[in-house]
Amino acid sequence: MKYRTALVTGGSKGIGAAIAEGLVEEGLTVYALGRHADALDALAERLGPRLKPLVADVRDHAQIHHALASVDIDILVNNAGGLATVKPLYEQTAEETSEVIALNLTAPLHLIRLLAPGMIARRCGHIFNLTTTAASSVFPGTTAYAAAKAGLSQAGRVLRYDLAGTGVRLTEIAPGRVETEFYTQAFDGDVKNLREKMYTHQRPLQPADIASVLLAALKLPDHADIAELILSPSEQATGSYVYPPAPDAGS
Repeated sequence: MKYRTALVTGGSKGIGAAIAEGLVEEGLTVYALGRHADALDALAERLGPRLKPLVADVRDHAQIHHALASVDIDILVNNAGGLATVKPLYEQTAEETSEVIALNLTAPLHLIRLLAPGMIARRCGHIFNLTTTAASSVFPGTTAYAAAKAGLSQAGRVLRYDLAGTGVRLTEIAPGRVETEFYTQAFDGDVKNLREKMYTHQRPLQPADIASVLLAALKLPDHADIAELILSPSEQATGSYVYPPAPDAGS
């Protein structure tokens, strides 16, 4: 593989950690970005010296740029994201809405803006944007999250046009339900309730599943690019419409 270094955001646990592990096993040096030093240090202890912890908030693109100023990043994995609450937009606070947009759309766009010029100059790079099936299907209570991920998806289509012929590939991976801690905050920290409602009755994807398809895309010859990929659990499907009963006219 011609790639040597990678930046994986949200790299301390879940999907990000699985991707980081897969890249390290392929011989790459991986900068795993996350906010929790303890989790990153534990990952580095497990994976060895090729795993470089980078403690930062993904929204602080200036800090990240400074930290990586002397590093040529060949692979950018925009994995970090967040969903503070699952409820209608009109019940969210302004802060909740702004945070979701910043984490899931603004932050990855800034990282692409910062790192793509170096990739283009070296004619060597691969950008991965992890979105979600919620970007193209209706999941109640996810308005801002779905809008942000749909925006990132469309940004990828435009960027792929702009990057054509530069030697830099761009792949969007849109997973369905994955068993991680992603929804813990939305469930008010109730992990038992989260597992019962989300992961017990239908088999979800695992973080390693996402890592495996990312590596498969990465290993294609450089004249080929998986532009967009939906990875869904075999027991999950979207597309139904729900028509709630009309309100009682006399109430």
